[in-house]
Amino acid sequence: MMPSITMSKTVCVIGSGPSGLVAARELRKEGHKVVVFEQNHDVGGQWLYDPEIEDEEPLGRDNFLKIHSSIYASLRLVSPREIMGFTDFPFGMKKGRDMRRFPGHKELLLYLKDFSECFGLREMIRFNTRVEKVEMLSFPTSGNNLKWIVKSKEKMADKVVEEVYDAVVVATGHYSKPRLPKIKGMDAWKRKQLHSHIYRVPEPFRNEVVVVIGSSLSGQDISMELVDVAKEIHLSAKSLDISEGLSKIISKYDNLYLHPQIDSLHEDGRVLFIGGSWLIADTIIYCTGYSYSFPFLDTKGIVVVDDDRVGPLYEHTFPPSLAPSLSFIGIPRKLIGFPFFECQAKWISQLLSGKKTLPSWDEMMQSIEEFYHSRDVAGIPKHNTHDLADFEYCDKYADYIGFPHLEEWRKELCLSALRSSDVNLETYRDSYEDEEMLQEAHKSPHFTQLGNEAFTL
Repeated sequence: MMPSITMSKTVCVIGSGPSGLVAARELRKEGHKVVVFEQNHDVGGQWLYDPEIEDEEPLGRDNFLKIHSSIYASLRLVSPREIMGFTDFPFGMKKGRDMRRFPGHKELLLYLKDFSECFGLREMIRFNTRVEKVEMLSFPTSGNNLKWIVKSKEKMADKVVEEVYDAVVVATGHYSKPRLPKIKGMDAWKRKQLHSHIYRVPEPFRNEVVVVIGSSLSGQDISMELVDVAKEIHLSAKSLDISEGLSKIISKYDNLYLHPQIDSLHEDGRVLFIGGSWLIADTIIYCTGYSYSFPFLDTKGIVVVDDDRVGPLYEHTFPPSLAPSLSFIGIPRKLIGFPFFECQAKWISQLLSGKKTLPSWDEMMQSIEEFYHSRDVAGIPKHNTHDLADFEYCDKYADYIGFPHLEEWRKELCLSALRSSDVNLETYRDSYEDEEMLQEAHKSPHFTQLGNEAFTL
């Protein structure tokens, strides 16, 4: 039964990237009092490019990282802009800006700034303020009555500020904390090692022999960028059964080589691959992905990160023992992010106001266990728990609050880009064959709600 009186809560949102911004908007729309903590000087989160990486530990092993963004200078979107916008704020083209369908990272940052300005979000944000600790004020029997102590510190201040909130929304992203492989001799190898988290431009690797570990998105991008600068690039992949697109790239460049995984590293600079081949390298770049990390969050062991499984979380969002006063936005990977974040934000906002209620603790825990079991049966490793790649899941999630399902054109444009990159890795961002579906997208309510402004502002 729907309560007739909605409740207004004080809510702390941590992070002002895409998920934090839409959370702030939806929470305020629902009548809550919102404070957003942002450790950097502007909105954008991951999309706020930071070229100053000298102070960061090269492999990102520090508990609190100094640099949040992992974006390199040349990065372009891997998805077409049409699918990326929030439901009521299309990611349209603007004259005088980057009007490519797969624009550079700066264009997405400008979109997020436009979103912030349009909805007056900046007034809720405390910039240059890092959350040092979040902990429970007390531990009642229900997450509804829980309160949280949030300790924060401004960048140039010595004083830690302590405040109490009714709820905390964690929206810190998952592309900052490097995930590193365990390789024999890694600590003994004396030459340059870094994670792609601090890779920015190719020039520092001029005339070097570079080993790139990992053949996913960043490994592919960085390898392609290095071919004009480095002496040799040796790409180490989990499997030599690579995509047609990557195979074309390796065939095209005579200084780019494919190798199996690394067996061991040696003090003299040798890199020994499985199978026995080896080489002397100057630099190793680990393009091995990212881990979930919440060093500020103390839940007394109720929420843990175990081999990149954040849990227990009901629908990847709510810890059953602490919900809805603690929630996470943006945990799932491999889905169309912005509409999903928006849906999460709406559900959280309505739970906190009392418009919606969660299932019982037992029902939520059973759902989580069933999900884990389904992943185990499918042979999916624990560290891929939150890699969903499932449009049906997004639609099922939306049904909890009556949120619109993903449009068919949005799904098809997403799949079309994936298919194209698989075949034409070097050119898919500028040469595509989805014009018919693109026209359908432009005629849809998502774009026509703003008239011509969606294309030519």
